[in-house]
This record gives sequence, structure tokens and C-alpha cells, in this order.
Amino acid sequence: MSDAAPIISTVADPSIPVVIRLRELHKIYDTGGTAVHALRGLNVDIPEGQFIAIMGASGSGKSTLLNILGALDVPSEGVYELAGNASSKMTRDQLAQLRNTYIGFIFQNFNLLARSTALENVELPMVYAGRPTAMRREAAIAALTKVDLADRTHHLPSQLSGGQQQRVAIARSLVNNPPVLLADEPTGNLDSHTTREIMRILTHLHEVEKRTVIIVTHDPGIAEFAERVIILRDGDIIADQATPRRGGPAVPDVRALTLGAA
Repeated sequence: MSDAAPIISTVADPSIPVVIRLRELHKIYDTGGTAVHALRGLNVDIPEGQFIAIMGASGSGKSTLLNILGALDVPSEGVYELAGNASSKMTRDQLAQLRNTYIGFIFQNFNLLARSTALENVELPMVYAGRPTAMRREAAIAALTKVDLADRTHHLPSQLSGGQQQRVAIARSLVNNPPVLLADEPTGNLDSHTTREIMRILTHLHEVEKRTVIIVTHDPGIAEFAERVIILRDGDIIADQATPRRGGPAVPDVRALTLGAA
């Protein structure tokens, strides 16, 4: 952990199970014989049902951390546990199965199949999970209804607005009923009105459905929807604290922190 800036830790309720645990987590890339330390000994507990924003400048380690949290990559050193399962002790197939059932992914660019309808896009995770056709159709319609798109089931992505495409992506993230939602800049390509609409849906999924929501964002305004914000700089955690939404201190100035001014 860097000595440049202290960590302001949130105190988790010990009665709430920890869904994600990182212990001395490092990620090191070998670029032509040069070791690049993308993550440097992170120690983080994420309790079940928490809403977290991860912030930091480009190169801070956000994308690397996102890939590890999503079980898309594994650490070079240390421990990553998802629901008590250590990634280092799992095969590639076991990781894929855990990822498909335990985590719902929401991306900035939506990642929808252009030639598939909204319904078919939402069904896709269930196809990978081997669910029967009738079950897929019923669950996909229910998920699209939840994001107010029941009347757009047979529309292609090109026939939908950006906000509607992101709502299809959110519906797709929900069909396997994952307890954890991982969102990578989910409002980065949207206008302010649509951004509020998407954040309203994510807040509902957290507050009403009690899902764990983890958002990677550059926008302090988005971070204020969360109850906890973690800020990275050069692979280190430099701040970890509650947001005003939960009565804590203000969201830190991410630009000042990442530039070392705080």
C-alpha cells in the first residue's frame, strides 16, 4: 500500500456476509521483460447488498480491478474470493460458471448483438447456462418488463435509443438473477436525463431487490448514488469512504486525489 495518502475506511456491519474479499491482491503484467504493477496489494471487503463506486484516473487500475472482480481475470498474487470461492482454486470452467450465475455485467457500450432482438439479447446468458427455451423466454420478458421495455421485445438495437439499449443490457444482466451487478461506466454514453433514468433503475435494484451493485465511473455525480466510494491511484487504494447518500463525508475530489494533491 502506498504511503502517499491514507485510507479512510468504511466500517462494515459484521453481521452482514462479505460477498467479495480481496487480500494482498496484486496484478503484474510482463510487457517485454518489464513488470508493470497494475494493482498493488489491495485489501477490500464488499458486504452483501452494498452499492459501491470505484473511481480513479486512466491507468489507476480500475479496469484491471473490474476484470478481477468479474472473474474475467485472476490476480498475479494474493486472494480474490467471490461468495467464499477463491479464484485461484477454481478451473477456468468453474470460474465461467460462477461468473454466469453470480455476476450480472453492464457495459458502457451496451455490448448488444446487432442482429438480435432485445428479447434475444436478454436471453443470451441463459443460453450459455443451458436453460430451456420456454424458461428463457419467460425470464427475458420479465426482465424487460422490469426495465419498462415490455413493448420493445422484438426491436433490434438499431431501433432503440441509447437509454433503451442500456436498459436492455440491464435486463440481460438480471435474467440469471445474480446477486452482484458489475457496471462499467454504464452512463458514459448517455445524456443527463437518460443517466438519471439508468441510475434510478440501479438504485432500485440495490435498495428494493437488495443486490450488490459495483459501478466503475469517472463522474462524482454518479458516485453519489452509491453508499461507498473507493478511489484508486497507480494501483493503490487512496480513499475508501461513505458518500453523502449515506450521511458520510463528501465524495472526494477524484482529480485532486489522483494527481496527489490530497
